[in-house]
Amino acid sequence: MANFGFTFDSMQVQIDIGFDQLVQIIKTLPVSQLNKLKAEIEQNTRIADVNTDLEALLLNGPVATQKQLDTIDANREAINQWRTK
Repeated sequence: MANFGFTFDSMQVQIDIGFDQLVQIIKTLPVSQLNKLKAEIEQNTRIADVNTDLEALLLNGPVATQKQLDTIDANREAINQWRTK
């Protein structure tokens, strides 16, 4: 195929297919593309696991006491007054 110096931007198309159809399409992939797909899925799964771990850490982490929150509010007020002078 001749290259005439043209470059093409990628185009996105969204289609709705059933899970069974998707499985059938995946089964037709060559081994090299199937391995790439598997690696991509595993990468996304690891990212999702990290995000879930971070969420659990934050939700189960320490919380500020009311006294600490009052101190933060007082400090915020003092800083805001300092900025306006």
